[in-house]
Amino acid sequence: MSSMNAGERRAVFTLASLFSLRMIGLFMIMPVFALYGRELAGATPVLIGLAIGVYGLAQALLQIPLGLLADRMDRKRLILMGLVLFAAGGVIAAVSDHIYGVILGRAVQGAGAISGVVMALLADLTREEQRTKAMAAIGASIGVSFGLAFVLGPWLAGMFGLHGLFWSTVLLGLAGMAVCLWLVPRPLNHVAHTPASYGQQLRESLAHGELLRLNAGIFTLHAVMTACFTVLPVLLLQNGGLPAAHHGWVYLPVLFGSFIAIVPAIIMAERKRKMRQVFLLAIAVLAAGLALLSGFHGGLWSLVTGLLVFFVGFNLLEALLPSLVSKLCPPGGKGTAMGIYSSSQFLGAFVGGVMGGFLQAYYGVTVLFAVLALLVVLWWMLAVWMAEPLALASVMLRFGAMTPLKLDELAAGLRGVAGVAEVVVLPADAVAYLRVDPAVFDPASLSGLPVTVAT
Repeated sequence: MSSMNAGERRAVFTLASLFSLRMIGLFMIMPVFALYGRELAGATPVLIGLAIGVYGLAQALLQIPLGLLADRMDRKRLILMGLVLFAAGGVIAAVSDHIYGVILGRAVQGAGAISGVVMALLADLTREEQRTKAMAAIGASIGVSFGLAFVLGPWLAGMFGLHGLFWSTVLLGLAGMAVCLWLVPRPLNHVAHTPASYGQQLRESLAHGELLRLNAGIFTLHAVMTACFTVLPVLLLQNGGLPAAHHGWVYLPVLFGSFIAIVPAIIMAERKRKMRQVFLLAIAVLAAGLALLSGFHGGLWSLVTGLLVFFVGFNLLEALLPSLVSKLCPPGGKGTAMGIYSSSQFLGAFVGGVMGGFLQAYYGVTVLFAVLALLVVLWWMLAVWMAEPLALASVMLRFGAMTPLKLDELAAGLRGVAGVAEVVVLPADAVAYLRVDPAVFDPASLSGLPVTVAT
């Protein structure tokens, strides 16, 4: 299997960094707001919960509209707009002394719903055979952000208070804007066809059977993850004897160990074209981790073991799911498909939080983890019917200096070649990527175009 080229490495590094900066800002609030939020005027337990959850609700509502726009507008511009909203919401929350001001700020932050747009742009900038590795890097950035945030959040809140914590999210948003403006590549993207209307584009993605299966999967994955963390901090404190300020030192090595464990599986999925088999294995590992937590959560090491198995499955699925969406979505519909996918993800997190609190309060920890394991088993039963993704290939082309008009003409010519499903032109790197059906595509058909096939 070929390695990533310089352009792909740059795209992965910059977009993963952007994702990480934003996610650290999100996750830092989670371990401290229930405590520090009580100092705000008008705060009640319900309003504190709303302040935490309204971000995810806004994300769930707006991922699809932004995904639709991402298939027709400049994706970098949409990402920048989302980061502006994220920083602006941080300012609103940072200057607010009332709980309603913080709720408004968190809602504005959530309105910058750019997860699907970022993943669609990453899919534009990477070849088919490098897609899972690229998505794995995004998944790894989320996991590292999670661990860092759970270390940094309590530390920053202790030093600067809740207002200082929100100001830090503003700084992270500004850093993300700088990365987007000056480091993230801008592709000139052309596809085989563009749906006639937003409605048609949305219906095409919503009615796609394989995408529905994957959207149900990401909903389940984030529902069980959020439900787990309604009780895991308490278990680490009470059963594991670990002070809250030290919980990050459990999460970091567990996440790091899980990243190492999933690398061979990712390589097998791509090199051996065993995507479906590895995907089903990852769901089974996730269920096993939840079963371990259900039966063995009485001490620190049993909790760490269950967490490690859980995160091996979780992080592998975080890498595979968006890669599968990008492979299976209709041509010209990556932004829309990723928007629906991201909405399902955030809606799952919202439902998981409510479900976790309810099951813990009325049935206890053992039943909570058992129910979550059962949900994952049901997901496996749904996923077992999934088809193996079509084995499209990527072709990289090089070209000389061209005017914008000539670039458009080149893209149009490439788009008309038999077997070409998608064309992405990177003017700054003087390369173009073709996503082709190897059974139809003939490299000789490029002979009339001013390009050479890169080796």
